[in-house]
Amino acid sequence: MNVFDRITVNAKVMSGQPCVRGLRVTVANVLRLLAASHSREQILAAYPYLEPADIDACLAYAALRVAEEEVELSPVV
Repeated sequence: MNVFDRITVNAKVMSGQPCVRGLRVTVANVLRLLAASHSREQILAAYPYLEPADIDACLAYAALRVAEEEVELSPVV
């Protein structure tokens, strides 16, 4: 699985913001938690349906966005 397969965009979910696997958890929310010094373990405990690879995908996506690289995301049907 490509790391970016975990990041999806759907206009009907969270106003089209990039989300984790079509869930109502935005990449931005995961990044805010990490920036606020929450550990991976704390995030996974708070969102038990997330997987460690989801956090990795959020970080990888953010790194590309900061570098202004475009990434085609998987559409959610």
